[in-house]
Amino acid sequence: MAVIQPKKFFGIVQIKKRSIITLGTELRKELHLNEGDVLDVSVEEGKIILEPKKLIPAEQQWFWTEEWQAGEREAQAEIDAGLTKRAGSAKELMKELMQNGN
Repeated sequence: MAVIQPKKFFGIVQIKKRSIITLGTELRKELHLNEGDVLDVSVEEGKIILEPKKLIPAEQQWFWTEEWQAGEREAQAEIDAGLTKRAGSAKELMKELMQNGN
């Protein structure tokens, strides 16, 4: 169940020349926004919604595919269940692999 956050008021903004809107310092701090950050803009029931977004560089998009994320969840479940081993060095890892016939 989603928790409804109380509405916070950060003042009024004005549309300036070239359609520029300035977000106040308190709001930027609240949302951890910095110069150059990207906001997704949508309209919902007559309200403008600005949602902070983090862009993924093209060379890293593979990591965020559903297929890769399913593998990440599977690996994390195995780690959480204690089904993994940790090697102290590459030599120790190779020795373990050779002993198990892998």
